[in-house]
Amino acid sequence: MKKSRPGETGSREAIPGIRELASRLHFSFDTGHIWLGEGRMILLHGAAISSLRKELVDSLGLERARGVLTRMGYASGVRDAELARKLYPDAADADLLGMGPQLHTLEGIVTVRTIKVDMDIARGIFYGEFVWDRSFEADVHREIFGVHTGPACWMQLGYACGYSSSLMGKFIMYKEVECSAGGGRICRIVGKPVEEWDESEESMKYFRPDSVADRLLELQTQVQNLRYSIDDDLKTDDLVGASPGFKHACGLIKKAAGSQVTVLLTGETGVGKEMFARALHNVSGRANGPFVAVNCAALPEELIESELFGVEKGAYTGAHQSRPGRFERAHWGTLFLDEVGELSISAQAKLLRVLQEGELERIGDTRTRKVDVRVVTATNVNLEQAVEQGRFRKDLFYRLNIYPVVIPPLREREEDIPLLVKRFLDKYSARHSKKIPGVTDKAMHALTSYSWPGNVRELENVIERGVILTPSGGRIDVQDLFASFNEEQEKRRSAGLGKDGSLLKNGEQAVDAFLDFVLSRKIGLEEVETVLLKSAVERARGNLSLAARELGLTRPQLAYRLKKRGLVT
Repeated sequence: MKKSRPGETGSREAIPGIRELASRLHFSFDTGHIWLGEGRMILLHGAAISSLRKELVDSLGLERARGVLTRMGYASGVRDAELARKLYPDAADADLLGMGPQLHTLEGIVTVRTIKVDMDIARGIFYGEFVWDRSFEADVHREIFGVHTGPACWMQLGYACGYSSSLMGKFIMYKEVECSAGGGRICRIVGKPVEEWDESEESMKYFRPDSVADRLLELQTQVQNLRYSIDDDLKTDDLVGASPGFKHACGLIKKAAGSQVTVLLTGETGVGKEMFARALHNVSGRANGPFVAVNCAALPEELIESELFGVEKGAYTGAHQSRPGRFERAHWGTLFLDEVGELSISAQAKLLRVLQEGELERIGDTRTRKVDVRVVTATNVNLEQAVEQGRFRKDLFYRLNIYPVVIPPLREREEDIPLLVKRFLDKYSARHSKKIPGVTDKAMHALTSYSWPGNVRELENVIERGVILTPSGGRIDVQDLFASFNEEQEKRRSAGLGKDGSLLKNGEQAVDAFLDFVLSRKIGLEEVETVLLKSAVERARGNLSLAARELGLTRPQLAYRLKKRGLVT
């Protein structure tokens, strides 16, 4: 591509101004979210950042604190570069580089002036020189530690490296050659490929994870794993969570593990009943024995008894040889009967005998066989109601219901969703040979806001879909998760509106506040309508058809109202 120098843009479209970028900010007051494009942002008090900086320096020392803040800035720069590419996919590379300073300004960090830029991605050429005016980081550092020798804008320097490196596809090292925290008039940085710097190794150490910090994290992980083995040993690959409902169910399972009690797992389809059954088996004294799972609803009624209790040769047409049933195969282990409510009345009677006497007879056999099996059952139907309707034996229900465990639906386990997402991302990234670092903030917001009628199974399927659709190295976005996702519907939902524009429950508070404001100041209806019309047109960037749709009007109706108020000629 063409080299870019001061005064040249080389773009196919104008560089977006700071005001245009600011229009990408979206405040969702009902949910307490701030969005910049697809990324979730937060507002922090400057004093909080100042306190964090001081605590890091006091705890880790100047050099390690610098490394932590530099890497923090680097991560922020990489995310902003991804955002810039997503917002303006057709912009030239030099223009995307120019957006970095504008985003830094928009985020309240510093005002940036470009001195010189020479950039050619194809040839790997990069040189950038910038001046930082009114650097927040330099002011904070000087206020805490006084005049400092050497660079002090650590987060900003990391941000510049992360942003430029992401665009160039190679590591770009910036150095702060002048800093106002050290008595300079301004802060000035110079950036070029790391191999072009002399003694670059000294600066590179701030971008590598600190060995002491790594060791602390390693020890923390070991302690956490030990704690799991002692206090939370029910974890399996797909059984993760931290919500109260999840912990309560785990607590009941752990208490049952040391006994032989029959456990009844209840909950909606997809909540993970089989995973809980496997966890119970794994922490019980039968862990070295077999775990046999049977979905009673998946077996034809005429085969259920032979599958569970076995069959002798010649018992019926087609029984050419004797074979054991699932109970015998689970001897000394655990038998998991899923959808137990689907058993026939005859099979229910035989199951009751096995539970009470520990013995069974194969179909067509007269010999009684002893079995030592721990039975765990599960259902998503109301067994009490099935008893009342005569579809389930009352005595069997009482026998199974000795130790019920209710597994909560995913919609009641919101805090577990990020943990499950991480688990499924790791699982399906490996399965599909991709490197997917995570999901966007907006995608995570959508995941935690969704009601999940299919529970954990549905979440797992959605994440696998996202992994398949997302290119390796990218983050999964909302439209990659939900096939029916519509951005306009999401905007309406966030604003508290239904598909037809009706107010949802979470929008009532905002509407009440608006009405209080209008009525308390005696603002006329005409003035309110004028404000709505102007705002809709501005947000639609002058597109009257789009503005009309947002207001629920036809384009001629909107044009008439605008002309009536003199807002258009």
